[in-house]
Amino acid sequence: MPEIEKEYTHSRISVPAEFESVFSHFYFAENNTEQPVTKTLLPTYQTILLFCFGENATMVTKENTVVEVDKCIAFGPVRQAFNYTLPSKTSILAANFKDDAFYRFFGKAVIEKHSVVHPDHLLNENCFTDLWHELSAIYPATEKVSHILEFCQLYLQDQEAAAKLLSRFKEENLNPVKIIAEQTRQSERNIQLKQKEQFGYSSKEINRYHRFLKAIQLIEKNIAQRQKVEWFEIISACNYYDQSQLIHDFKHFLHLSPSRYLRFQQDICNPKSG
Repeated sequence: MPEIEKEYTHSRISVPAEFESVFSHFYFAENNTEQPVTKTLLPTYQTILLFCFGENATMVTKENTVVEVDKCIAFGPVRQAFNYTLPSKTSILAANFKDDAFYRFFGKAVIEKHSVVHPDHLLNENCFTDLWHELSAIYPATEKVSHILEFCQLYLQDQEAAAKLLSRFKEENLNPVKIIAEQTRQSERNIQLKQKEQFGYSSKEINRYHRFLKAIQLIEKNIAQRQKVEWFEIISACNYYDQSQLIHDFKHFLHLSPSRYLRFQQDICNPKSG
């Protein structure tokens, strides 16, 4: 069910089983208030395809660059938190790609080099602009999602064997690049290059993010149970070297210190990855 804050609504929309290797979820938000609403998106290490209906939404990068969202854009992987603003009477629908799924749509196009790009520029045709016009006439948001899923089947390529192994690798204490290189009889360097090209990040980057995400989840559990956050227990449970390393990750991913995160936690909108 959508969460309601006065007349601002937002909801996470799940995907059918056959698309679970492509999208973690869709995220819909609508601002029916008379004022703009600003939220913060936490890092997800996912690439996002965003559709905007109404006035142009805006995103503000770490460098304070303002990006206007007209119809649809693609951006990511989302490595750090950023603010976005929905004007009055505006809604957004975000498709959150999993693992190498963006590569399976757009091939060798690397989003991170462009920061934000219109998806039509990646395919050299106007299909996503046409899709936006179709979506703007469809209600409710769940029906928009169904339409996107039907549309995407035309462009989605099969997942490569190495990418499939990387997506499914769950052993925290083992090196996925080394193990998968052995399984596929490829060099570790080749697996590293494939992961960077197809996923948009390295194993080192995603491991760091997962460690930080575990810390956030433990902190949120303490808050939910109205318990004091014991920072040294968090450090130990998440295998941080010391408190300064944890603080460094907070500033890297969220641009906040741990104490400021606790104070402003209620202001953060986090459509978590699945």
